[in-house]
Amino acid sequence: MYNPRLHQLINEVLHRNNIDIGGDDNLFYTRFVANATAIHFLYSELYGTHPRHTEIFSQLIDTIAAAYIKRPLALKQKDQDKELMGNWILSNEITGMSLYVDRFCGDLGRLAKKLWYFKKLGVNLLHLMPVMESPEGESDGGYAVADFRKVDKRFGSLADLQKLQEKMSGENIYLMMDIVLNHTSHHHEWAVKAKEGNKKYQDYFYMYGDRNIPDEFDKTMPEIFPESSPGNFTWSTECKKWVMTIFHHYQWDLNYSNPVVFIEMLDTIFFYANLGIDILRIDAPAFIWKQPGTTCQNLPQAHVILRLIKQCVQVATPGMALLGEAIVAPKEIMKYFGTGLYTAKECDFAYNATQMALQWDALATGDTRVMLAAQHEILQKPYGASWITYTRGHDDIGLGYDDYMIRNAGFDPYEHRKFLKEYYAGIHPGSPAKGALFSVNPKTQDARISGSLASLCGLEKTILGNDPEGVDISVKKILLMQAQSFFIGGIPMLFYGDEAGYTNDYSYLDEPGKSYDNRWMHRPVIDWVKNEKIEMEGTIEHRIFSGTKRLISIRKKLGVAGDFKNLTWMSPHNIHVAGYLRTLDEQKLYCIFNFSAQTSFLTWAAFKQHGPSPERLYDHWDSRFYTIGFDHEYFIMPPYSFNILEVK
Repeated sequence: MYNPRLHQLINEVLHRNNIDIGGDDNLFYTRFVANATAIHFLYSELYGTHPRHTEIFSQLIDTIAAAYIKRPLALKQKDQDKELMGNWILSNEITGMSLYVDRFCGDLGRLAKKLWYFKKLGVNLLHLMPVMESPEGESDGGYAVADFRKVDKRFGSLADLQKLQEKMSGENIYLMMDIVLNHTSHHHEWAVKAKEGNKKYQDYFYMYGDRNIPDEFDKTMPEIFPESSPGNFTWSTECKKWVMTIFHHYQWDLNYSNPVVFIEMLDTIFFYANLGIDILRIDAPAFIWKQPGTTCQNLPQAHVILRLIKQCVQVATPGMALLGEAIVAPKEIMKYFGTGLYTAKECDFAYNATQMALQWDALATGDTRVMLAAQHEILQKPYGASWITYTRGHDDIGLGYDDYMIRNAGFDPYEHRKFLKEYYAGIHPGSPAKGALFSVNPKTQDARISGSLASLCGLEKTILGNDPEGVDISVKKILLMQAQSFFIGGIPMLFYGDEAGYTNDYSYLDEPGKSYDNRWMHRPVIDWVKNEKIEMEGTIEHRIFSGTKRLISIRKKLGVAGDFKNLTWMSPHNIHVAGYLRTLDEQKLYCIFNFSAQTSFLTWAAFKQHGPSPERLYDHWDSRFYTIGFDHEYFIMPPYSFNILEVK
């Protein structure tokens, strides 16, 4: 609905800032007017009763205009180029890698000299794990930020980051970085001033003089790290208040019921956008709104905040996409893409964490029924948004998919999860995996799984056991898991080291700031002498690197692999095999995966259930043709094999 007062306010702000609404800045003006009503509505939904509502809304308009003014011309041109591409985020040509800069190569300057490595592999999107200033020993891997606008000296400087971005842009490599919206380090300037008693900055956090309100919160709030950081509040001896710290005691939760906090963090988002970030990963968005009597996770207001951010970004810095790092139950994940009028207008990306965990389920059991029981929910992702698909990442593996999915496959949920945890921790008899349990809750026995892709697939144990046959099986498992993630739809995100078969790195045990957190075992320090083996045929490194490279190359050639809501699961013909059909115009691609240690069989009838029966299939992985057989004949799949079959 047209709001003349709102339109007038925008015009006043733009005129005051010398923005040429009829000339060079007309596209910006058009976007602003188009999104203004939604911005005002969403802001008012959150802050309409705040006593300074009108004043702070004017600050919001100023913040959007200032971000556009500060945006470099090269990035404004890039915004237009992406718009002309149309849904660039859905492309089959993007493959990512997530990495810790210091553990990968040392610092940002050295990383700029390693771009050849990513180009050799075929990676054209880099996710840099947090590089902004965080206290040594209390950094949470960089997620306890002391200064959102200063690169930590361990990684270099802001100038180094800008040079890296420029070089990446010249090489057509996209950049992804994090913003931690939920909390700051207690060494952040705002927290320091709050400790000193400054009321303005105390209002940036959840701070209480007694335990009355904290106790109300604790009645319904779960603990995130019950082993290493129990409880949700920490006593500040400096200001004599209880501070909400739902992650670690040194991470103070920001109070988004204060609109000034929202403006401050939106301005930080724009700062990152104007550094040239292509995808902004919003860390832990599920937690950003708190309310007593709830779990303080996935609350409606958290979604309103994300929608408001998206609307503002679309106006000032439209070339930057948003990724919501919501590792939550399947039904909840879908909401982060937006619902109702805001469908596909909240986060552009979410992690397909459910599918990731289900693949590990299938690999341990050799049974795909739990995976298939979840797909009706995963397929609800709206067109225009996309997944980040992955096999491993910096975090643990949670088994958070719903109990009914396990029951529908004929298993008891508690016993099934117990088996999976013991299997990947290497406790279960005969398990080839070598991982560890993370964040074990002594009350519920809930736990997550740590370990590298290679170690969880058995490579570490088979190397130690001098077992060449076991090594072969482990390599097959690694490529099977990656192939499933690559072709299921979304941007595949590798985790550094996995492309070269890195097993667990136990050096973290010697570092006081890391030794309590076994997730560091799957965050290796890269040995570039080892990585030279990717060029040596017959080595494990070469087999995994070349296989991963082939998967990337195959996907880039197949437009049907783009994420256009174009996936249909094949009817299950064998509990060990999962398969799906990707379609785009006349192109059809069958992707089938055998998660069993045994040879599995599919009748040719499985390929005849989706439109006219094909006559021939070309396997892009094995580089061979298959002629479709009779319904009673079989397509044979060796153990841990997969096929990428295009209808010809």
